Amino acid sequence: MEKTVYNPQKGRLETINIDFTDENTTWFDECEDSHGIFSITDLQGGILIKEADYTYPLYVYDIFRADIGHDHGRARALHRQYIDK
Repeated sequence: MEKTVYNPQKGRLETINIDFTDENTTWFDECEDSHGIFSITDLQGGILIKEADYTYPLYVYDIFRADIGHDHGRARALHRQYIDK
């Protein structure tokens, strides 16, 4: 499926092709509000972090779900590092 994502390394939106599966995605049920992390997905070359709202997912290079231990809090911290500056 085509998905528009925000790429902070390029500073712009871009469209990528991705399939969300149980093998490449971790979904979180503990979203505390609309800005909680809904899912993290491994891509070729990086990770896609999706909040539980209508913002674009964040695409970060050179880090994967295993690198952050599939952890909701570490995904939130990584998202803040790029978005909440």
